[in-house]
Amino acid sequence: MKKIVSRIAVRALLATSSVVLPAACLAIPAVAQAQNAEQVHVRGSIAAVNGNKIKVKTREGKTVEVTLADGARVAGVARADIGDIKPGDFVGIASLPKADGGDGALEVLIFPPAMKGTGEGSYGWDLKPNSSMTNATVANAVKGVDGHTVTVSYHGKEKKIAIPAGTPVVTLAPAGMKDLVAGAIVFVPAVKGDKGALMAQQIVVGANGVVPPM
Repeated sequence: MKKIVSRIAVRALLATSSVVLPAACLAIPAVAQAQNAEQVHVRGSIAAVNGNKIKVKTREGKTVEVTLADGARVAGVARADIGDIKPGDFVGIASLPKADGGDGALEVLIFPPAMKGTGEGSYGWDLKPNSSMTNATVANAVKGVDGHTVTVSYHGKEKKIAIPAGTPVVTLAPAGMKDLVAGAIVFVPAVKGDKGALMAQQIVVGANGVVPPM
């Protein structure tokens, strides 16, 4: 079931495209500013492309159509390594509460330095039930037997997040409309209109075998 996600989460994803496409505006698209607009995240693989309309087979097994708005931006992701995470980096980490306390990472996005502060904070996310997204600065990173643990800070608060070995770690990469082909894995922050139609100003696509993990 699709969930309504916070506008701050969509802002963070829209902002990331400015690194890949420097001319892109950081302002939230007007379509996403509607007070009662339902915002949904579409995750899956492209089934077909017809002009600005993309059919996506979602991870839930349904096929949905998303219309890309004029000037829609395409961002890509590239594989990174857990060892690339260092103090001072700004990261986005999706995580779940652990049974023994603290949080365990589901994925990590390392932002380029120019994007430090993008969507800073910790808020609900819909990657998995009860998951959260924390966009914050790494205060320290400690290597352990089962992976790494990072302490991140945001708005004067701190949070410890364990990053188990094998957790997907990515950074941003150049991408364009040519990368939107059948079979490509995508993450689409979209807005649902009154009649259920989905429209997006941004799409994140994996390339070279890298899957957008967010």
